[in-house]
Amino acid sequence: MSRAGVGAWIGLARSVLVYWRPGRQRALRELYAPLIDPGDLVFDVGAHLGDRTMAFAGLGARVIALEPQPLVADWLRRIVRNHARVEVREEAVGRAAGTARLALSRRTPTVSTLSARWQERVAEGNPGFRAVRWDDSVDVPVVTLDALVETYGVPRFCKIDVEGHEPEVLAGLSRPLPALSLEFVTGDLSAAITCVYRLGELGVYEFNVVLGEGRSFLWRSWQEPEAVIVWLAEGAGDASSGDVYARIVEEPMWSRTG
Repeated sequence: MSRAGVGAWIGLARSVLVYWRPGRQRALRELYAPLIDPGDLVFDVGAHLGDRTMAFAGLGARVIALEPQPLVADWLRRIVRNHARVEVREEAVGRAAGTARLALSRRTPTVSTLSARWQERVAEGNPGFRAVRWDDSVDVPVVTLDALVETYGVPRFCKIDVEGHEPEVLAGLSRPLPALSLEFVTGDLSAAITCVYRLGELGVYEFNVVLGEGRSFLWRSWQEPEAVIVWLAEGAGDASSGDVYARIVEEPMWSRTG
């Protein structure tokens, strides 16, 4: 095995220890249970090591898991091989179908990214990324959310965790989805703000937040988009990262009639 190969496997093992620690699956199912019912369709965009994919499947959902990193996708296929309701696609999701260059971090594969802008900003603005190195790259196939909806139907929930590429993922969506989550990372909070605005173009949504790898919502009541935009613009409460959750309140008229 090459030195790069050894480094990649070490990075993968480190991520396994983080994302598959005891008790995590139960906590994830508790978090998602109010959003996902048995039989629902779920898209896991940026599935990584499959902890969320398996939580969705554990709630009885049919899961389309998208992960473009070859080594990580191989791991993902292994852990879901006995789950007939999970399909793994070794693809990224973006604005348009085609191919894109994925910057890989062998030591920390969870922060591999398609966004050069995000890569530069978090390296400068987030202390947790000071030691991160993107030391390899690979061309990956890209599909759009619209194409996935055409193939599988409208998902009840869509998790998007793609290291700053979230705005490009939503740019490939032309209709509202019932519920989504979108990662945010200090250093480039503007990416999450762009996503909130984009969702506002697709429908009327309300929002909540989970900080870091927490398993509970920050606010007792869901918030209007303006409140979340202000919270993000003011620094996200000094959180290093987390996820913005959105659930639809009302679809636009063109969606209901078109």
